[in-house]
Amino acid sequence: MYKFKGIYERLLNQYISFKRNLGYKFVDAYYTYSLFDRMTLEREETTIGITCELASAWAKQRPNESDSTKYRRVMYIIQFSRYLCDLGYDSFVPPYPASYKSTFTPYILTKQQMNVIFEACDSIEVGTLANSQAVVIPALFRIMYGTGIRVGEAVSLLRTDVDLSNNTLFIRDSKNGKERIIPFSESVAKVCRAYRGSLSEEAMYASNFFVRRNGMPCNKKRIYNWFRKVLFMAGISHGGRGNGPRLHDVRHCFSVHSLAKMAADGIDLYYSLPILSEYLGHQSLEATEKYVRLTAEMYPGLLSQTNNICAYAFPEAEFTNDD
Repeated sequence: MYKFKGIYERLLNQYISFKRNLGYKFVDAYYTYSLFDRMTLEREETTIGITCELASAWAKQRPNESDSTKYRRVMYIIQFSRYLCDLGYDSFVPPYPASYKSTFTPYILTKQQMNVIFEACDSIEVGTLANSQAVVIPALFRIMYGTGIRVGEAVSLLRTDVDLSNNTLFIRDSKNGKERIIPFSESVAKVCRAYRGSLSEEAMYASNFFVRRNGMPCNKKRIYNWFRKVLFMAGISHGGRGNGPRLHDVRHCFSVHSLAKMAADGIDLYYSLPILSEYLGHQSLEATEKYVRLTAEMYPGLLSQTNNICAYAFPEAEFTNDD
């Protein structure tokens, strides 16, 4: 891990420790502050307190940098500068950057396409290679679609987090820090039992639920690669970077398909949105409401059949790459 070396070394470490003690992981922030530290070294800063000039230099958009990355980068320095002011240092607090709207739209696979994907997963020749992750693919992709969990949450599941008798899993290390218990269907449980039954005794007692044949945890990057392979096997074209389908779109598919199912069953959005929000581990309903428009676009006329749907439930759908 990068060690701060500039004039703010002590204060950056102190601030990051302070935030982590409050429960923030601060992984991305640590990387951003390492860039800031390097900038202070390059500029040979000698006085504590962020100047307007330093803040302006920091706020300049970098080559190939997205608006969202720049926004987060500037916000981290605003927060650090406020911290310096609270400690009594004369530090310039930059104005909040202009908000941005993401143009990203998830790729929503149909239920038929998901079924073809699962058929492709089941046709994978697992082989005997101890380090291969092929053995987890049929169960892992099904549990992602059947529960809406993120791939990071899936590969982080411990053996004790998944109850295949009561068909529930426990999420302890989520993006928003929200622990939650999620039920899943018997069909998902059946595939998970088959996967676990295929493991050796050594791998069976490994700490993680999803492990390779040698009992080692899964690698997220290789899981992404497997998803691309499965799409090819299923005959589903990939539109290239930013167009999908991406592995994370499986979570979006779960959300849209779940809302459609609840709407078809006559459940009003007033009740279904809070349920889905808790399932996904969102911090607010606003983060969940964006799926309503996608559902309306994918299933025309379906949501209009539900009882008294409020206009607020159809916001402009804005997504980020890690919802």
